[in-house]
Amino acid sequence: MKNKKQTTSAFEKFASKVSKAAGSTTAFISAFLIVVVWAVSGPIFDYSETWQLVINTGTTIITFLMVFLIQKAQNKDSLAIQLKLNELVASNEFSSNSLVDIESMTEEEMIIVQKYYHRLGELAQKEQSIRTSHSIAEAHQQHERKHKNKTKLDSKNTTKK
Repeated sequence: MKNKKQTTSAFEKFASKVSKAAGSTTAFISAFLIVVVWAVSGPIFDYSETWQLVINTGTTIITFLMVFLIQKAQNKDSLAIQLKLNELVASNEFSSNSLVDIESMTEEEMIIVQKYYHRLGELAQKEQSIRTSHSIAEAHQQHERKHKNKTKLDSKNTTKK
């Protein structure tokens, strides 16, 4: 594997640093103080169109550039999270490998998977235990086994009476 410093582009480093800095308390306080100074200077400039144009132009330019920098950093973070989750899914013998690379599915396919997990959640709510199965098929099998066992117990209890 190549040295990490060699594979990371200058733009990636810059985008990551700016994204982290933009989300800091210092950045917020700085932006807030700039707005306060601008607002206080309003009477000095007689609330002119130029005075308004300064803040509008400044905030527009900063916002425009920050969108791309933050998106670049977010894309990298999102990819890293996807890869980590794929590794967890692939490495667990009980998990469904159908979820690996789910991000490449269409939205309609994801909605189908979501419905399966919604159904699994419904089945889990019926259970008394916090231990629930990991797949819809297993959840149904486990639910049926428990239902049959409960029916057998109920029939034994009624025959003993």
